[in-house]
Amino acid sequence: MLGSLQTESAQSRLDLLAAPVAKALEVWPVEAPIDADQVLVAPIDPGLADTAAFCEAYGVALAESANCVIVAGRRGDVTRYAACIVLATTRADVNGVVRKHLDVRKASFAPMDEAVSLTGMEYGGITPIGLPASWPILVDSRVVATPHVIIGSGVRQSKIAIAGPALGALPGAVVIDGLAREAG
Repeated sequence: MLGSLQTESAQSRLDLLAAPVAKALEVWPVEAPIDADQVLVAPIDPGLADTAAFCEAYGVALAESANCVIVAGRRGDVTRYAACIVLATTRADVNGVVRKHLDVRKASFAPMDEAVSLTGMEYGGITPIGLPASWPILVDSRVVATPHVIIGSGVRQSKIAIAGPALGALPGAVVIDGLAREAG
């Protein structure tokens, strides 16, 4: 489908998904723009899970690859989390758009151990599918405008291929123009 990836239905390869991702596919929203069986997964070398190495090795354009970053924001003693989905050619505007959306004084990328513990997913493979229901999923409008994107699967040994518009329709998703800025 994209690059040299050998994709198949994620529902038929639950062994290639983190447990929260597999569970989310079981309760896939009926109103989603695609059916759960259209969420595809492809095995990859876990040593090539990081975006740049993955794209080079599998012939996937950075503009077809999306990153999911977990942001933690604080206001007083309260910490709020969100997932930001941006194309690999961009960077999330954490200190501007994300901070304002979360209504926090300070926002930054969540520490690796915290992100892993709270999501039940592997660092470098975190995906918006299967995140805690209370977290907003902030999706840059460029992701939704991309016909198909590659994103993490919750583990480093595979990637998910999904229609960009489907990411904007996940439970808790908010599509935001200008969530990301061009990486420079």
